[in-house]
Amino acid sequence: MDGALEKSISFILFIIIGIILKKKISTGDETNGLKSLILTLALPATIFIALLKVKVDGNLILYPILTLGFNVILFAITPVLLKFIGVDIHSAKGRSAKLLIPSLAPGLSCFPFILEFLGDDALAKTAMADLGNKFFVLFLLYLVALKWHYKNADFEANSLKSKLKMLFKTLLYEPVNMFIIVALVLVSFGITIDKLPNFLSITLTRLSFIMTPLVLIFIGLAVKIKKQQFFQILSLLLLRASFTLFLIAGIIFFVDLTIQKDILVMIAFTLSSASFWPFAHISAIHFKEKKENTEDRTFDPNFALSILALSLPISVLLILGILTAGNTFAEINSILILGGILFLVGIIFPIISKIKKNLTFTSKKDKSIIKENNIQFMTDK
Repeated sequence: MDGALEKSISFILFIIIGIILKKKISTGDETNGLKSLILTLALPATIFIALLKVKVDGNLILYPILTLGFNVILFAITPVLLKFIGVDIHSAKGRSAKLLIPSLAPGLSCFPFILEFLGDDALAKTAMADLGNKFFVLFLLYLVALKWHYKNADFEANSLKSKLKMLFKTLLYEPVNMFIIVALVLVSFGITIDKLPNFLSITLTRLSFIMTPLVLIFIGLAVKIKKQQFFQILSLLLLRASFTLFLIAGIIFFVDLTIQKDILVMIAFTLSSASFWPFAHISAIHFKEKKENTEDRTFDPNFALSILALSLPISVLLILGILTAGNTFAEINSILILGGILFLVGIIFPIISKIKKNLTFTSKKDKSIIKENNIQFMTDK
């Protein structure tokens, strides 16, 4: 059996284990505890080791900037996708989706697979790229959420200033970012993983070993697919993935990128699931509005949570399938074909919805005409 296929089957088995453990592990505090363990220990240790194993140069600084540009483009296109599937962009659902769809959560959805299939060098590049995404989801999306919440621009200036300071501290002191900063400082002084004390390198290495199994088990535990709005959200996420693949294909064509591993890194990273951070902003504002008994709510937390729940398994399946295929999707034609397939599947729901809407409208119109004719007939009689 092919090595990549064996690895994929092993990953799927870990996800199945997570699904089976749902009966034993609650989806509340226990699952969140597992997530915290991944994001505060296993993932930072893995990225730290990856950065110390590769040669870090000034070109890596471009990755956060490029990622930030991708986030902004995705943010700009999201209203178009929402209109296409029939979601009002000015509604609570629309605003929730506009906050979540442009965000990325590579830590849970692509880092483990990039490490396993593409190696430490690829993971180091991805970790640097995620800094731009973190800035976007923590700062820029928070400002957008506040702007939508407060109609007046001149609101609680002191409160906003203090909240921005708190967010900056969150970004700075987040374990993943702290480890990246420390690793970059060490590498700049020529300190690699081999030059660290043995007890430290062994501890970090063993922590990194548990990341992939923990992430896959977490995916199995966290996945929740609700029947309500399932097809609408599925359509939105597939169209998001389709647009991403078309954008990557365009970049490869115009830049004339030929390094296959870099292409696969770009695809895997940009197909990451939606981030939890925008949902945290949504929850905070919703709680405030609930406390103040605000009737017209800015966001719909239930719709946002449904997007998160469905986004993770879809991203994992896409990323896992692409990386398992080797260098197949390092070619523009393969990327365009996959993007086209996802687009065609994604538009099925909007088309069916439009047909049903037109049929319902026609039926109501016919009934109205019949009713009017009956009234006219009775009057004439």
